[in-house]
Amino acid sequence: MYIMCMKSIFHPQSRLFDDAYLKPFLPIILQRQEYAHKVTQRLTNNKINLADFSSGHEFFGLHRQKKGWIFREWAPNASSISIFGAFCGWRPYEGVPLERSENGVWQGTIPEGILHHGDLYRLYVRWPGGEGDRIPVYARRVVQDDTTKIFNAQVWAPDKPYVWKHRDPKRPSPIATIYEAHVGMAQEREGIGTYEEFRQNILPRIIDAGYNTIQLMALMEHPYYGSFGYHVSSFFAASSRFGTPEELKALIDDAHGAGIAVIMDMVHSHSVSNETEGLSRFDGTPYQYFHEGPRGHHSAWDSRCFDYSKPEVLHFLLSNCRFWLDEYHVDGARFDGVTSMLYSHHGLGTVFTSYDRYFDSSVDLDALTYLVLANEVIHTVKPSAITIAEDVSGMPGLAAPREDGGCGFDYRLAMGIADCWFKLADKVPDEKWNMGELWHELTNRRADECTISYVECHDQSIVGSKTMIFELIDAAMYTDMRVSDQNAYIDRGIALHKMMRLATLAAAGHGYLNFMGNEFGHPEWVDFPREGNGWSYKYAKRQWHLRDDPNLKYHFMADFDRAMLELARKFKIVFNEIPHLVHIHEDDKVLVFERDGLLFLFNFDPSRSYTDYAIDAPPGEYILIFDTDESRFGGQNRIVPDQTYFTCPIMTKNSPRLCIKLYLPCRSGLVLKKLSRKGTTSKRKRT
Repeated sequence: MYIMCMKSIFHPQSRLFDDAYLKPFLPIILQRQEYAHKVTQRLTNNKINLADFSSGHEFFGLHRQKKGWIFREWAPNASSISIFGAFCGWRPYEGVPLERSENGVWQGTIPEGILHHGDLYRLYVRWPGGEGDRIPVYARRVVQDDTTKIFNAQVWAPDKPYVWKHRDPKRPSPIATIYEAHVGMAQEREGIGTYEEFRQNILPRIIDAGYNTIQLMALMEHPYYGSFGYHVSSFFAASSRFGTPEELKALIDDAHGAGIAVIMDMVHSHSVSNETEGLSRFDGTPYQYFHEGPRGHHSAWDSRCFDYSKPEVLHFLLSNCRFWLDEYHVDGARFDGVTSMLYSHHGLGTVFTSYDRYFDSSVDLDALTYLVLANEVIHTVKPSAITIAEDVSGMPGLAAPREDGGCGFDYRLAMGIADCWFKLADKVPDEKWNMGELWHELTNRRADECTISYVECHDQSIVGSKTMIFELIDAAMYTDMRVSDQNAYIDRGIALHKMMRLATLAAAGHGYLNFMGNEFGHPEWVDFPREGNGWSYKYAKRQWHLRDDPNLKYHFMADFDRAMLELARKFKIVFNEIPHLVHIHEDDKVLVFERDGLLFLFNFDPSRSYTDYAIDAPPGEYILIFDTDESRFGGQNRIVPDQTYFTCPIMTKNSPRLCIKLYLPCRSGLVLKKLSRKGTTSKRKRT
């Protein structure tokens, strides 16, 4: 395998040679490949593959036998461990003791009749100089007592295991259109939503909206609800605050039945600092799973940082990747906090202005290697799975194949696009928007990597920020969103909201993402119950009634979003060709680009509409197939639908050129399709 990797790097057709700036760093890339190969050999001993190695969840934890149960845990510093719970009156010293075997693994057999489905239990761990309660690391279900707020592991072995009804879907095609969602805040009521509510009430909305992938947040158990699921305590337990494992499986199963893939947030960049509920000081040492000393603590997140150099940690994390594929049939993962993993400085206070930053001593080679191995495991276990890297640094090769020296992610998030849109909306007057800067951000991606573009994800909605529509419209949303209301500020916001989304999708690399509710312009922000807001759920929910009310303007944006995705599916936007810039004019605020026979035209000027605006085009006939200004999308309907345009010659100083001339209303976007000579006869003609 290693020899093949060496050859692929130095092969003249290797995609690494497309980037001249990478050539000086090819020796380092080769060293990284060699290191990943050596780690793979060390883990598998050249006897099994990584996928087989990554099955620790079938060994560790609690497992039913023909008679009774067997339990195993890795705790090298522990001096004794016992299982205790309701079966022994919660008296640790009367629990079932475990025996230590080799390599710090503890094992014990629980006779038949002591543990039953639904029983609560914990571990009592003693170590030199201390002792304490712990939740088993591989616990598959953890629940919190409503009164005491204490977390316990729960035996979960129903008599009738869930029977899957539908096959796993194929990889999203022709593009991945991702609906980022949080089960707990998906409901209309104030409170925590459930898997079942999501399956019955939200999944049909996603199907109707036309998305082909759901990205579920906060699936792994986390003690603090307000962490958005990013301070994980029990990595193998689906969050019980949303319901049972069977209910989550039913949700995923129904999504599969509709042809929708379900991916999850994989939080392997850090772990919660909690000791009783989490992994921290599990066996009495701060370094069992994490780095020792300051490196083991993430100061900005107040969490623990994994030591990816330890084989036991790799076994734990890689097994976690496989577990969710095996047990819950998820179709991939978005790896959170990749930047924090990759660098010893976690990306804090660092500006990545040169390639040197990607290849200096701050890069955690072990973390980089883990990401390579995680992608190999996921794609070996489930070839149709998709993986996405959330990285703000721009590390080259994250979404390049391993054989090309990359990490093997299928996609990386194009995070600069959202930053660009929000900077324009918040800090730049409409008439001063820079079209060149916008085009650069929309298309700024490596040729050898696939990307997911978006206007806003959950990051832009968290308290302290605003959703894009709220940024554009602000307090006017509370007073003038009725269809009958006349408000130029509202009209501006809705028009730009639609244009941003169409431009982002049309210029995207290989996929498009939207956070739950933003497709219809969900107002305000996301704020989970916390001490600072009186533990309120007011902003930890979605106001679906706004989208459903025909007397409000929100449905215009939802209808537009659905039609836009339908356009993308029908014409395979973001699939066949890269976008090509056709025309850009800073003074006019006009941006035009072509992609696979479609012409996308945007006039961002706040007040000037242009008549007979000339755009260079290959000879032929073009038909209008999409218009952001249509009345069904809340627009002014300033252009007759379905009209056609013919190229005509115009004289310039040097030579004649072929153009189409058309009316470009202010704050609108148009999509034209070039007709073949054998094709359609036009309904209306524009000469």
